[in-house]
Amino acid sequence: MGRVRRTIWLVIIVSTVFTAAIIIMAAPISPPRDTVSLEVGDVTTADVIAPRFVSYESQIETEAAREAAANAIPDVYDPPDSRVARQQVASARKLFDYISSVRADAFATPEQKYADLAAADFTIDAAMAKALLDLNDTGWSAVQAETISVIERVLSGQVREDRLEETKNRVPALVSVSLTEAQADLVTQLAIPYIVPNSFYNEALTTANRQAASEAVTPIEQTFVEGQIVIGRGRIVTEADLEALNALGLIAPERGWENIVSHALSVVIAIAVIGLYMARFNPIFFHSPRTMLYASILFLAFLLAARFTVPDRTVLPFLLPWAGLSMLIAITLGPNVAITMTIILAALVGVLANSRLEVAVYVAVGGIVSALALGKAERVNAFFWGGLAASAANAGIVLVFWLADPDTDALGLAELLTASLINGALSASVTLIGLFLLGPLFDLTTPLQLIELGRPNHSLLQFMLRQAPGTYQHSLQVANLAEQAAERIGANTVLVRVGALFHDIGKSLHPEYFVENQIEGENPHDGFLPEVSAQCIIQHVPDGLKMAAKHRLPRAIRDCIAEHHGTNIARYQYQRAVQMAEGDESKVDKSKFTYPGPKPQTKETALLMLADGCEAKSRSDLPRNAEEIEKIVKTILDSRFAAGQLNECGLTMQELEQARLSFIETLQGFFHSRLKYPEEKVDRLEEEVERHR
Repeated sequence: MGRVRRTIWLVIIVSTVFTAAIIIMAAPISPPRDTVSLEVGDVTTADVIAPRFVSYESQIETEAAREAAANAIPDVYDPPDSRVARQQVASARKLFDYISSVRADAFATPEQKYADLAAADFTIDAAMAKALLDLNDTGWSAVQAETISVIERVLSGQVREDRLEETKNRVPALVSVSLTEAQADLVTQLAIPYIVPNSFYNEALTTANRQAASEAVTPIEQTFVEGQIVIGRGRIVTEADLEALNALGLIAPERGWENIVSHALSVVIAIAVIGLYMARFNPIFFHSPRTMLYASILFLAFLLAARFTVPDRTVLPFLLPWAGLSMLIAITLGPNVAITMTIILAALVGVLANSRLEVAVYVAVGGIVSALALGKAERVNAFFWGGLAASAANAGIVLVFWLADPDTDALGLAELLTASLINGALSASVTLIGLFLLGPLFDLTTPLQLIELGRPNHSLLQFMLRQAPGTYQHSLQVANLAEQAAERIGANTVLVRVGALFHDIGKSLHPEYFVENQIEGENPHDGFLPEVSAQCIIQHVPDGLKMAAKHRLPRAIRDCIAEHHGTNIARYQYQRAVQMAEGDESKVDKSKFTYPGPKPQTKETALLMLADGCEAKSRSDLPRNAEEIEKIVKTILDSRFAAGQLNECGLTMQELEQARLSFIETLQGFFHSRLKYPEEKVDRLEEEVERHR
């Protein structure tokens, strides 16, 4: 069972840490105060003002100026290559010689001449061939001379590849006007194919010139004075604007792995602190998976609410009913646990609020004050006072942080104060609704519920009063004893009193087996074997648990029923069995005389066990003075301590001593001096009581 329990609480803890980490890391990270979250292309919604003087070398503007200077340098081309002109003129003369030979062929027909011209290493269409053949010798000589002249004139200048078409388009204008139009067209057609680039791009020299121009630009300094508008409202953000914001420290840092690790670490530390506190001061917390699950779900619910209300919000963080968590935990697990969990929640809320101190303090102080003001919450109006205390504390924190702030306007302060006051009312409402919904779901026990159960008209108490009046009176006395002791050591007085009222409810089913309900001289145990007698007495614990479950008593009351005898032995019946076995304890099955337990797991059930024993022995011994009362109390406490019944309840030696003193004082009130009448007989012995309990 221990291994199963450890597995359960380990699963709950790991799940809580994982869920809380997801909640924290999934929250949007708000930019720190006095920073902006802008990117290139964004449009500003407000003027961005320089918070301080800054002067810096603008890399963006300097690079832009250098790039402009480099781009201003034209491409560099090599000087015209004269060899290109000679090659092209030689090729043209070779073509002309071929055309002249075709023209001079007297034996070729016109069709053969057309074919010969088409076979030349030059594109000559039919119209051009006809024009060449129709020219007389003088005209042909003139066309040749002018074509060579045009080629030489064009190629004597710079002909760049990127401007080749432009150069070719200028050829017709270079033809001499002394030629006829037909001759000029031939010159153009013959010259253009020989116009080729004679000046080529020099990449190395171009790059060197541009590099020199870029390096000649001096760095550009940018200066902003405090209060100057860096980026006006409605402007599109440029890279230079971002550079200026970075220089001024106005750019919010990007969320990197460092943020994720830090947020995850904050959750681990928070849960670890709660776990260590519980292990040190409230170890019983880990014995109840339902209670662990309740605390985990409640904590995560408020953390999830913070995830959607705190980041990037102004008023909502002050409206969320944080004190509701504190009061719910204070009622169910105690004010110390509530304060611890409130502080941890406040720290995580501060993380969600991007390290806003005022929000974290607001959550912590309001929750702590409400948990302390709630008190024992034995009346409904206690919730009202707890909520009112939270409102007052919240309003005080708002005034502390914003009243002296010159940037706070009256309207903003009024909004925050109003939210603080509403917060208290919401917290009280959330607490009451939470108890109504979560109490039955997680089997929680609240003071209001205990007070309702402790009313004398409860059906089970009425049943016990009718069926087992002696047990009823015994339960009242035990309740008084245990309640006074609980008050002295700071335990839950309401729980221990109501638990004492119900602890022996199982005796109501068979009241005749128990001495406080028996008529003197009539004892059914006289005819029972010790084992049977012990089982009849021990059975009141399982019977009480069944009755409690049937009437839906909370787990805390059922624990009182199960643990008030712990794993003690029905001593008188056991001794009888040993005597019948001629003193040989090995022949007696001790388990048949042992209560099912468990041992007391809380201070309240431990006090109930001690009070039950002290009341029974006192009723048996009828002490006559304070010394005898002290002896009875010491006997009971020493026997329970020696039997290890108090090992798991968390009672300290100091608290045990305080409980002892309380029992003595209360019993002295029970057995004060009084007149003895002649007919009164005091003849009960401790052994008789032990036999019938």
